[in-house]
Amino acid sequence: MADIVVQKFGGTSVDRDEHRRLAARKVMAVREAGMRPVVVVSAIGRRGAPYATDTLRDCLNGIDPSFTPNLREMDVMMACGELISTAVMAVTLQSMGVPAVALSGGQAGIETDTSFGSARILGVTPQAILDAVERNEVPVVCGFQGVTRCGGLAPHGDITTLGRGGSDTTASALGAALHAARVEIYTDVDGVKTADPDMVPNAATLDVCTYPELFEITHLGAQVVHPRAAEIAMDYGIPLWVKSTFSDHPGTCIVPEGGEPSPTQSRVTGITHSGRGVFFRIQIDNEVHKPQIEQEVYRLMGRAGINMYMVSFSENSLSFAVNRDLYHRAQDLLDGMVVPIGSNPNNQPASHFYIFKFAKGLDLAYSAQRPLLRPVESFIEVVDVPGEVFENVTMVSVVASGHRHTPGVMSAIFETLDAAGIPIIQVADSTMSISCLVPEANLEQAVRLLHDAFGLSGTQA
Repeated sequence: MADIVVQKFGGTSVDRDEHRRLAARKVMAVREAGMRPVVVVSAIGRRGAPYATDTLRDCLNGIDPSFTPNLREMDVMMACGELISTAVMAVTLQSMGVPAVALSGGQAGIETDTSFGSARILGVTPQAILDAVERNEVPVVCGFQGVTRCGGLAPHGDITTLGRGGSDTTASALGAALHAARVEIYTDVDGVKTADPDMVPNAATLDVCTYPELFEITHLGAQVVHPRAAEIAMDYGIPLWVKSTFSDHPGTCIVPEGGEPSPTQSRVTGITHSGRGVFFRIQIDNEVHKPQIEQEVYRLMGRAGINMYMVSFSENSLSFAVNRDLYHRAQDLLDGMVVPIGSNPNNQPASHFYIFKFAKGLDLAYSAQRPLLRPVESFIEVVDVPGEVFENVTMVSVVASGHRHTPGVMSAIFETLDAAGIPIIQVADSTMSISCLVPEANLEQAVRLLHDAFGLSGTQA
């Protein structure tokens, strides 16, 4: 409906009475402009707040640290945060003279698959929302949740949650189902920033950002809007805005690629950072056997559920990063790993045993297994595969949609970081960005220096 505006308010927008009243005034302003608001809310506050999602999860996990709660029951628990927030926000609006009604995800008609903890929305039947709108009431809907659809593996009506950023996804899905005029995502910042304002206080707010730029920014660490929410809005052609609950700044308008003003095309959009990682570099000197050794690394890492990123290989090395929380699993897997290879890959038995060896102190399995291979060395060549580990690294990215057609972007990155003595451990690029792996200790300095180097400070784009 052309006069419906979906407004989503995050946890910091509803965490205390004064903030909820600021949010309520945003809702009232939409009504005064002749539009009909539909409100989506997240749980109140963040970890530590009594009704925050992480607090509720910790409560259930704390019952018995040796026992992992069933995902179905965990969803029932986590959904309570939004239920409380929805009721509180609805009553806040009512106390300010705005008729409002609280709706759970199921009451709002949000149906999902049965993937508890990370469900995907299968469809929305928003009749209860439309009925409330026709009664001149403001529907206040629980974000982050839905119910299982009839006919799935779970009984119809089981509560599900949508995973991190699920309230953003709820807002976009309702916007699509209601054919809304626009979706407004309210946060504690003015809009999409050129950098993390906690690291760069003078980071600019973008007036306009394209969907591809937003996807790249969010995938590379910026937590402004969940990528799935942006994807839904783009697919259904719904204008998406990112605004602040705490200011009257107009915010950032997200537009399709090509819909942005020409001066913003082929620009450096911003500097992002993401992840705490560990970087592995493995030396493999035999070029003939190297592909088979690499294939075995990929296979075992995949089977162990370890995601590898910033993968790079040369004639005699293989390099990759893993998330820090997976470091010990990856280390245990690789240290002392033996890969048997024949002189001819199609012939058996093997003529070579390659055994992975890391620096002293990281080679416990190697030290135990290497002596066990001595009896076979008379007829099988045993080859050490040395490896290096760089702990405490993180990724800093320059998001620049036209960098492949703009000379000097890569050199500016290298010159800026090199002049400050910040080592670049690895580099990767895509059509939208250039990412550098740097020591975590240099993270904030790297972000600030690159932000200044590309002239992003204190200006709007």
